[in-house]
Amino acid sequence: MTDLNIILPSKLTVVSEDGNKGTYEIDGLYPGYGHTLGNSLRRIILSSLSGAAITSLKIDGVKHEFSVIDGVKEDVITILLNLKKVRFRLFTDESQVVKLSVKGPKKIIAKDIDTSGQVEVLNDDLYIAEITGKNNLDIEMTIEKGLGFVPKEVHQKEKTEVGVIAVDAIFTPIRRVSYEVENMRVGDKTNHNRLRMTIETDGTLTPHDALEKAIVIMVEQLQAIAGFVIEPPKNESLESEISKSEIYEGDNKADEKDDSEVTDTLKTRIDTLNLSTRTLNALAGANIRTLGGIARKKREDLLEIDGIGNKGIQEIEKVLEDNSLSLK
Repeated sequence: MTDLNIILPSKLTVVSEDGNKGTYEIDGLYPGYGHTLGNSLRRIILSSLSGAAITSLKIDGVKHEFSVIDGVKEDVITILLNLKKVRFRLFTDESQVVKLSVKGPKKIIAKDIDTSGQVEVLNDDLYIAEITGKNNLDIEMTIEKGLGFVPKEVHQKEKTEVGVIAVDAIFTPIRRVSYEVENMRVGDKTNHNRLRMTIETDGTLTPHDALEKAIVIMVEQLQAIAGFVIEPPKNESLESEISKSEIYEGDNKADEKDDSEVTDTLKTRIDTLNLSTRTLNALAGANIRTLGGIARKKREDLLEIDGIGNKGIQEIEKVLEDNSLSLK
């Protein structure tokens, strides 16, 4: 059985990105790891990424949320529901107060909210309410940072003054996230996993950033449990590839580079190169994971690897040439 330590997934690949929605793939996961990693990342993305939301507000002349306002088309409950849809970006960890002061008749949108330099409204075309008469509508809102969904009973533990209305806070910047797992070939095995994740945000952060932050959170949590310090992985076969490939520095057209540059080039992982998935999987199956590992091979050696033909050789030679290297 293959040692788990040398089965490493690919780096994050962007499948598509369109505005606030993105789809990403991770290839070469050990059998079963697709669901393990996908479900864990999905839960972290939904629960552990911070965002900003309204936690309380005060409407001039209104004592409670079950009220109506003269000259305003919507009742207070409807206005609250619309305001909860407004997405804010908060540039500080401290709570901020923003105001909405409008004189009618007028249709009010999120753009009418008067914000400070620490607050930005993202969906400023969102409809909030309509003043049908010559009335004023004055609302003072408190914006805070938080995680996930927090009911008003939780974040407003203390009694509020008369007229202050607590609001259920939707802090999460994630609108939806899903994942799919499919089998793929790695070497001569066809049961490895490809994880595909689709993320849609509210615009306060990009889908790519959301996924990267979730991965960092997962690593930090596991690191704290195990009590270890993350160090670059030591792989004997990897070190062997690098040391042996250094012998062929002259043959690999690297004479003009200094030693440090050559070493860095030889240490370059193949999953960072412009190689097709088929070629990457074939090389990984043969335990070749660096440019140095490729450079110390002969053309005949590579052709013996399952999954590599003449087209794959041409692809490999092109990558080596771009890095001032060649086959042995």
